[in-house]
Amino acid sequence: MGGYPDRKKILKEILAQLHGGLSLEEAKKRFEAEIGPVTSKEIFELEQSLLDDGVSPDEIKKFCNVHALLFSGSLEKNMEDPSGPSHPVTLFKAENAEIKRRVEAARALLPSAKAGAGAEQLRKSVEELRAVEKHYERKEHMLFPHLERAGFSGPSKVMWGKHNEVRGLFKKAQAAGPAEFPAAAAQLLDEIDGMIFKEESILFPTSLEKLKPADWAAIFRESAREGYIFIPPPAGTAEALDIDQNASSSAGGVISLPSGNFSLPELTAMLNALPADLTFVDAEDTVRYFSEGADRIFLRARSVIGRKVQNCHPPASLAAVERIIKAFRDGSKNSEEFWINLKGRVVHIRYFALRGAEGKYLGSLEVTQDVTEIQKIKGEKRLA
Repeated sequence: MGGYPDRKKILKEILAQLHGGLSLEEAKKRFEAEIGPVTSKEIFELEQSLLDDGVSPDEIKKFCNVHALLFSGSLEKNMEDPSGPSHPVTLFKAENAEIKRRVEAARALLPSAKAGAGAEQLRKSVEELRAVEKHYERKEHMLFPHLERAGFSGPSKVMWGKHNEVRGLFKKAQAAGPAEFPAAAAQLLDEIDGMIFKEESILFPTSLEKLKPADWAAIFRESAREGYIFIPPPAGTAEALDIDQNASSSAGGVISLPSGNFSLPELTAMLNALPADLTFVDAEDTVRYFSEGADRIFLRARSVIGRKVQNCHPPASLAAVERIIKAFRDGSKNSEEFWINLKGRVVHIRYFALRGAEGKYLGSLEVTQDVTEIQKIKGEKRLA
């Protein structure tokens, strides 16, 4: 990146104007007009150069949101080409190619497994394919919300149910004895193969028709946080993660509560440090917040914010969700709990009705916690 002195001078002027009240969009326009197109890596280098010159980190943080806008604009432009190497549909299809290859390799093991040999290798292949659940989760939590906002809710109502059928077949195959396992594995492989066909012949073409470059850019950014299966991260992933981290750490402000107060970064860190996943749904059944701890049990993508909670669950769970919300709203219940076995862990899921001082229903809080190790606690362990 040449011409650092001039660019540094311009960036210092932009920072001063931001301090004086310049809007993020105006700062973005000035950057694009006077500094021109640069990569995110070059912007990070420029910011580092300013830090080396003694500009305070707090001043640099003011530019983080402008940096995010610049990256988003560049990313949206890239998303105009649905065949581009970093377009989410291209990446979904690349994963499908790897899934297909593994399905065919597993199918090749079926004859020997049915004959009583090679069953162990088939079990390993099936277990490796379980990664497709992450592929499905990215569709459920990143692609489907954008389709719903575009007026196309079919996939979340139908395809999510098909995902759960595949999940059920994984469990069936895992629990099957030697005699039943080959047939269970064959049925599973057929369903995984069928899902690839449904995606590539129906879901992806329709999604490309319905969604805009900004939607695909958001899906790309969220996928950067959650990762991919069987393929390397695409170009732009590191920049998306860096911008996400810097933008969130730059937030300021103070939240005052009756019993104390926090800065926004302090409150965010505290909520993310809790040994449970939190999700808040308001009185209109709209998802408004979820915690982002390092070890989340269930995937959540930021595109869920503003989504109706009914669309965040597979069809088979919808009746239970509606029943809980109705009981919370009419006051007949204040909490509900469930516990499940998930990949060898015991997961405790609790729902709490949130009410104002006069009992008015404000929404609900979901608290999900891995209690496997807690169940093992015996005796005492004291500080002193």
